[in-house]
Amino acid sequence: MKIKKSLQALLVILIVLATNPLRSQTNTTYDFLKLDVSARANALAGSYVSATNDVNTIFYNPAGLSTLKETQAAAGFYKYLLDINAGIISYGQRYNDAGYIGGAIRYINYGSFEKYDEESNNIGTFSANEIAISLGYANATESNFHYGVNLKFIYSGIDEYSSTALAGDFGIMYILPKTEWNFALSLLNAGFQLSQYNSTTEDLPLDLRIGLSKKLEHLPLTVRFEFDDLTDNTGDFIDRFKNLSVGGEFDFNEYVKFRIGYDNGQRVNLETGSSIGLAGFSTGIGFKFLDDYAIDYAFNSLGNVGTTNTIDLHFAIK
Repeated sequence: MKIKKSLQALLVILIVLATNPLRSQTNTTYDFLKLDVSARANALAGSYVSATNDVNTIFYNPAGLSTLKETQAAAGFYKYLLDINAGIISYGQRYNDAGYIGGAIRYINYGSFEKYDEESNNIGTFSANEIAISLGYANATESNFHYGVNLKFIYSGIDEYSSTALAGDFGIMYILPKTEWNFALSLLNAGFQLSQYNSTTEDLPLDLRIGLSKKLEHLPLTVRFEFDDLTDNTGDFIDRFKNLSVGGEFDFNEYVKFRIGYDNGQRVNLETGSSIGLAGFSTGIGFKFLDDYAIDYAFNSLGNVGTTNTIDLHFAIK
């Protein structure tokens, strides 16, 4: 006896919508790829396409790998709503004079569910999970133009059913060292399915991001602005620009950083009544210790829906 496919699909769809209400509802699969995974990026409301010197830029803009000052690795844990948890592992280094290489894994588990047959008999439980494995390459020119690409394998599983895909991420970044302006663009999740659920082909969640950042001259503050999901075609063209995120990172000193962010697209999509609380706002803090290690934490508000927490451990390898 087998659980009905329609029941499985409905359960997973409801979970994805509950954890990611800010995204438009299009006919795509692997929507977990649009969730923020880095604690530092989460604290900055996802405005991370122009970030530098962080191995976790591989998830947002592969060109960021070419800004690493040393070999880096990171591991993180993301606590979502209900029993949904996610994690990441990333690594990046310079490879002689050929450029920079990196790899990353992101994983999400949606928990365990009761399983029923066609006669509504309970026949146990099943789980649902998804994973993406990325290999990246990046380099830079003498004129401070950075570029990068990821090749990504994606797997999604629901009980005994599964779907796989192959995708690429592409990114560029231009840095002005004297004025400390960064301009960046990335195109994420461009690819196709290798195998489908129930032989139904779906699009991948293509995501075009454009952003900039600026380290202020007389304040220990870096500000970031970013537009995400510019490939969304579900509404008017101007509606795509509601997905604006803004972040600020304060350097108290070499060892402590405070972060705050606002995601306008998330706040708009979470508006369900007269009160939406702090939906769309995020904050976080980072601590550096023992010279080569850092811990980042982020808190994100989903208003009346709930909150999420993220923690990462970064370390340099010398």
